Amino acid sequence: MILACHNLNKSFGERVIVRDASFHIEEREKAAFVGVNGAGKSTILKMIMGEEPVDGGTVTLMRGKNIGYLAQQQNLGSDNTIYEELKTAQADIIALEERIRSIEQELKLLSGDELESRLETYHRLTMEFENKNGYAYESELVGVLKGLGFSEGDFSKQASTLSGGQKTRVSLGKLLLTKPDVLLLDEPTNHLDLNSIAWLETYLLNYPGAVLIVSHDRFFLNRVVTKVIEIEQANVRMYHGNYKEFADKKKQIRDAQMKEYLNQQKEIHRQEAVIEKLRSFNREKSIRRAESREKVLDKIQLVEKPLESTQEIHFSLEPSCTSGNDVLSVENLGKRFDSQVLFENVSFEIKRGEHVAIIGDNGTGKTTLLKILNQVLEADAGRFTLGTKVHIGYYDQEHHVLHDSKTAFEEISDDYPTLTNTQIRNTLAAFQFTGDDVFKQIRDLSGGEKGRLSLAKLMLSEANFLILDEPTNHLDITSKEILEQALNDYTGTVLYVSHDRYFINQTATRILDLVNRTFVNYIGNYDYYLDKKEELTAAYAPAGGTTAAAKAFATPGRPSGNTAQNANASVQCLDTAPTLEKETGGKASWQEQKEQQARERKRKNDLKKIEERISLLEEKNLAIDELLTHEDVYSNSVKCQELVNEKTQNEEQLENLYEQWECLEEQ
Repeated sequence: MILACHNLNKSFGERVIVRDASFHIEEREKAAFVGVNGAGKSTILKMIMGEEPVDGGTVTLMRGKNIGYLAQQQNLGSDNTIYEELKTAQADIIALEERIRSIEQELKLLSGDELESRLETYHRLTMEFENKNGYAYESELVGVLKGLGFSEGDFSKQASTLSGGQKTRVSLGKLLLTKPDVLLLDEPTNHLDLNSIAWLETYLLNYPGAVLIVSHDRFFLNRVVTKVIEIEQANVRMYHGNYKEFADKKKQIRDAQMKEYLNQQKEIHRQEAVIEKLRSFNREKSIRRAESREKVLDKIQLVEKPLESTQEIHFSLEPSCTSGNDVLSVENLGKRFDSQVLFENVSFEIKRGEHVAIIGDNGTGKTTLLKILNQVLEADAGRFTLGTKVHIGYYDQEHHVLHDSKTAFEEISDDYPTLTNTQIRNTLAAFQFTGDDVFKQIRDLSGGEKGRLSLAKLMLSEANFLILDEPTNHLDITSKEILEQALNDYTGTVLYVSHDRYFINQTATRILDLVNRTFVNYIGNYDYYLDKKEELTAAYAPAGGTTAAAKAFATPGRPSGNTAQNANASVQCLDTAPTLEKETGGKASWQEQKEQQARERKRKNDLKKIEERISLLEEKNLAIDELLTHEDVYSNSVKCQELVNEKTQNEEQLENLYEQWECLEEQ
């Protein structure tokens, strides 16, 4: 083993963080630390690094090995650019290269034994340089920067001017380039977009050293780790496997513990009833037997009741009224900041009951779009329309709905006076406000705590259209699972931005990917998106411009314009574009079946509209034919010509409609 912790103990006052904790990490092993917020995961990492003193126990690192640590908060006050800052992580390679270049100059002036000695040094250094991958260090540096979401235009930015999230990404890049034998990463995915998280997953899977990660990203943990170390109520337990395997094993253990606890409680109650009955006889022998049973009962080692599982913690989330079927219609929306175009000509519709996730790289405009829909910002072009009886509940990351002078309990009780104290405490507990935490003033809460309180208020709002910006940020896994359950039971409509792939998989029925300034629509969850991403992005949002097909595909709503030709063209784009999504063989997946059913309903609806339009135009032509038989019409050359022209236009429209009808019938 490369890292071992034996019997670690740590307390802050009366609060016990960890008690007699022992665990180890093998060479090249990828492990995760999990537990609720405040359980002590970050504290244990700091104890391993020596930044936090241990109250007892030992931390042992294999001799000759080194360790690297990424904390959640970074303070980069350097005047270096981003590129220069990452180069400092490869200072030994750069120094080695400078020595090699210096010797190359010296060799020109040397001869004899001195030359031979210097050549020997030169060959040794060049071999060391090659072993350290020195010839590719610059390309490796650029690859890490781009993998972590920095564009080449960002390389020259001064590190001290960056946001907190950007500084964390720079620090992560430096750490990865130093290649320590053991990597300790505290929430490394917090400030990464989906592409960067996927890149980091691949990097860590191929990393030659050991990795210990603190993370609440279940999708990430499922892909990367082979061991899970859980800290719960100051106790540490190790599980082999990824997060899903850990969750399954934990459930099995908990179910067994609960069964043992319930059986013991049942036996205790039975014995107590027997004792009470024996005493009621009020006879010397029966009383002695009762006392004997009491002594046996007192010696029983009580089984501790397991903690409540996520499935047992639940609160309802229901809209106060039902909205119309059309919840949101967005038409040709565009937004730019100065010369930077975030998105343009964006159109889409959301129907009642849909759970739609918006995804995309950092900086593409996802949060900006939500702010436009909530009238916090104005669009530069286009418009959006809310349906009838639509009531929005909005969660933003700036927490405008909170009052600094109130406590967490007052924030809920004042806005929802009909709730009982128990209901308020249960709601707050679901978002990790327990004990005296509920009486903390909001001004004293951390950013994460404010986010959780805002989310708790939103869950009680009875809105029928929830718009959420990164709702799982700062939530631990237990709280995420509670939120997922609440949203899946919710009968209203949800539109949210998230980088949490597991959360998207659990809650989304549709995904809008904001890429190349437009949306690509996926009818399914995140697994379906991954399966279709390359194909549909190339077809509907290619780099370099937004095609008409892309706009049509991202716009499952009504066509613009009033003419039948426009309507038909829109129908054609919408119904022929998805033909790329044919089955490749075998039984269709649930997502594909759902998409096919939705497409079939759309096709039948469009057929019905075209048939109605055809019937109307044919009736008009029959009426024109009838008019042309009237003497007062056919004797009036001007009137007669107007009717003939109208019939000709109708015939042209009918020809177009018949073609579209045949196209839809063939599908």
